[in-house]
Amino acid sequence: MPIGVFDSGLGGLTVLRALTEAAPWRPFVYLGDNANAPYGVRPPEEIYRLTCAGVERLFEEGCRAVVIACNTASAAALRRLQQEWLPEKAPDRRVLGVLVPMVEALTGRDWADPRPPAPHPVGPLDVVLFATPATVASGAFEREAANRASDLRAASEPCPGLVDALESGDWAQADAIARICVEKALRRMPAPDAAVLACTHYPLAEAAFRAALPPGTRIFAQPAITAASLDSWLARHPGYLDSDRWRAPKLLTTGDPAHVSEMANRFFGLPLAFGEA
Repeated sequence: MPIGVFDSGLGGLTVLRALTEAAPWRPFVYLGDNANAPYGVRPPEEIYRLTCAGVERLFEEGCRAVVIACNTASAAALRRLQQEWLPEKAPDRRVLGVLVPMVEALTGRDWADPRPPAPHPVGPLDVVLFATPATVASGAFEREAANRASDLRAASEPCPGLVDALESGDWAQADAIARICVEKALRRMPAPDAAVLACTHYPLAEAAFRAALPPGTRIFAQPAITAASLDSWLARHPGYLDSDRWRAPKLLTTGDPAHVSEMANRFFGLPLAFGEA
């Protein structure tokens, strides 16, 4: 039983790489919905439908647990999928996202902590969130963070076009978009304590964000945080992984496998071969 990893395109490969580095023996199946990427400009109902289809395909691969390595899908579709779709379609399986681990890391509060919101352990926290338009529109990050840290102030900045620039390999354009987004965010929050790169593509432009942000701003990126969170979750739920036999991750795409493999190789500089989903 491998662990499934789903993304709207190639950004989830940043999470997959962190997952495999953290646990090289663990089997994974990755599905990129490249035929419908990017999700960040799509309406919520369409994001929900596409996410359900992707998760179902990974269940067909034998995955009992799936990580949605896409902030847009996690913010706009995951809760509804867990509450409505999963109990009917596959009640014995689980779907996790990248939003929960990030909120836990930022607020210092476990997701299941039943206590009411409390002041952040290190004092008031000003956070700027960089994300796709759909993630920003969902308000999910601000809502969930506020439920845990009463003195956290968030300013969300959509970054339209950044995913497209990164997936096309236009690094100069990606750096320019990141710089412009930071400049806009700093007009509203001039000295943020933390910056959240709330799209799994954005770590590829982390250097550009870092150069434009104030030196004291701490950057939170999701791949390593998600990997640590999955380790903790599997330790508490060992029945969702029943294999310690290493095998290379299986890579699937809804797009053209040859084209997606070529883009992924440019994306990471690694020989990645995708098959048809």
